[in-house]
Amino acid sequence: MPRYLWLRIGIVLAVIVGSLVLISPRDWRGQPRQPINLGLDLQGGIHLVLGVDLEKGIENVLDRMAGDLRQALQKKGIGAQVTRQGHTGVTIQLSSPQATQEAQQALASFVEFDTKSTDPAAGRIELALKEKVITERRNSFVDQGLKVIRNRVDQFGVAEPTIQKQGENRILVQLPGVQDPVRAKALIGKTAVLEFKLVDDQADAARAVQEGPAPGDEILYGRRVDRNTKAETRVPYLVKKEILLTGDVISDATVRVSEVGEPYVSVLFDSVGARLFGEATEKNVGKALAIVLDGNVHSAPVIRERIPSGQAQISGGFTFEEASDLAIVLRTGALQAPVQVLEERTVGPSLGADSIRKGVISTAAGALAVFIFMLIYYRLSGAIADLALLLNLAILLAAMAWFQATLTLPGIAGIVLTIGMAVDTNILIFERIREEFRLGKTVRSAIDAGFQRAFTTVIDTHVTVVVSGIILYQFGTGPVKGFAVTLMIGIVASLFTAVFFTRLIFDLVYKGRRRLQTLSI
Repeated sequence: MPRYLWLRIGIVLAVIVGSLVLISPRDWRGQPRQPINLGLDLQGGIHLVLGVDLEKGIENVLDRMAGDLRQALQKKGIGAQVTRQGHTGVTIQLSSPQATQEAQQALASFVEFDTKSTDPAAGRIELALKEKVITERRNSFVDQGLKVIRNRVDQFGVAEPTIQKQGENRILVQLPGVQDPVRAKALIGKTAVLEFKLVDDQADAARAVQEGPAPGDEILYGRRVDRNTKAETRVPYLVKKEILLTGDVISDATVRVSEVGEPYVSVLFDSVGARLFGEATEKNVGKALAIVLDGNVHSAPVIRERIPSGQAQISGGFTFEEASDLAIVLRTGALQAPVQVLEERTVGPSLGADSIRKGVISTAAGALAVFIFMLIYYRLSGAIADLALLLNLAILLAAMAWFQATLTLPGIAGIVLTIGMAVDTNILIFERIREEFRLGKTVRSAIDAGFQRAFTTVIDTHVTVVVSGIILYQFGTGPVKGFAVTLMIGIVASLFTAVFFTRLIFDLVYKGRRRLQTLSI
C-alpha cells in the first residue's frame, strides 16, 4: 500500500465536495443563488469609456479659488473684483489702488499661486497657479473621479461593476445588468456642483438678458414646469457671482415628497455648513436665495427668517427617479473635473443569454470530443483522464465562485483552452508511461517512472502559461483579464488533477496488483 494513500484520498474527496458546494445553485439553507458572477457580455449591461476634462477641472479649481480670494480680501475690508484669466491665472482688480500693499499681505497665505505681475497705480494684481499645483490637481482629478463614480454606482445598486483607470485621463465603467443607459450616464456624468447664491432683486433679469448683467452679477437659467400641462419654460435669474455656500459642506441628502405630492431633495449640512448657512440666511432675510446645480437654478425661495437647523430643500419639478439620482450625487460628492462619454456599448440580456448558450454548447462539444478520443486511444487510462478533466472543470468553476471572479465570453474561451491543456498534460504522462513499459519495466515501475520523468516537462509548460496569464491580467482590459483569470485557474487545477488525482487513481487501480502484466494504456 503506497504511503499516505488515505491522506491523499481524503484531500481529493475534500476538493470534490468543496467544489460541488461552491458551484451548487442553492446555498446550505436551500436558497437559490448565482455561484459565478456573469460579465457584461453574458448578462447584458452598459460599457462606457469616460474622458476626464483636465483643463476644465483646472478652470473649476480657479473659479473656486477666485471666490476664496474675494472672501479673504473682503474680510480685510478690501473691495475687489476677482476673475479667472485663461486656464491658469487669476486677475484681481482692487476698488482702491491704495490698498495694493494690504491686499498683497492678505493674499500671502494662498501659497498655491505665484505673483505674475503687480500694478500698484492701477490696483491690479495678477496671480498664476504654480506648475506643481497644476500637476498635482490634474493627477487627482481622475482618482477623485474614480472614487465618486464608484460611490454613485454602489448607491445606484449595480452588482459587480467594473470601474478602473485607463491611460492618463480615461475611466472605464462596466455596469452588468443595467438596461437604462440614459439614466446611468446621467447619474455617472453629472458634475453636481451645488452652489447657493443671492438673487439680485435690485435689477430686472429680462433687461439684463438684453443689455448684459452689471459687474458682480451673472445670468443663470432655471426651468419652470406647469403642473397641469407639464410644459417646461426657461426662466432667467439675475444672481450675484459671490458664492455663499457650496455642496462641499453637505453631510446627507434624501428624497422627500411635498404635501402636493411633488418629490424634492432634503439637504442636511455638516457643522461648518450649518453655521455658514445660518449666517447667510440671517444677513439676507427677505431676499431670494438661488439654489444652483451645475449652473442651473433649481429653485429660488425667499428667506423668511434665519435657518439655524442646517437644512435646505431643492425642488424643481423632479420625477422621483430624478430626485433619487440627485440625492445620490449630492451624498457622494461632486466631480472636480467634468467627464464626457467617449465610447458607449449596450448589450441586451437576450444577446447575453445567446452568448451563454453558444458558450455552453461549444464547451460541451469540445469536452465530448476530447472524452471520446481519450477513451478510444488510451482505453482505461483515457477514462481516468476523463475523470480528471471533469474534476478540473469543477475546480475551475468553484475557484471562480470562491474568488468572486466574473465570467465573460473570453473567459469561456479560456475554459475551452483549459480543457485542451489539461488533456495535453495527461497525454505527456501517458506517453512517458508507454515508453517505460515498452522498455520492459513492470507495470508499477513504468507508472512510477512515467510520472516522475514527465513531471519536469509538465511543470515547465504550466509555469510558462501561468506567467503569460499574469502578463495578460496585468496589462489587459476587462475581457482580456477575464480570459487570463480562467486560464490561470484552469492551469493550476490541471496541475492538481493530472499530477495528484490521476496518480492517485493509478495507485488504486494498478499498484495493489503484484502479478499484473498488462497496462490498459
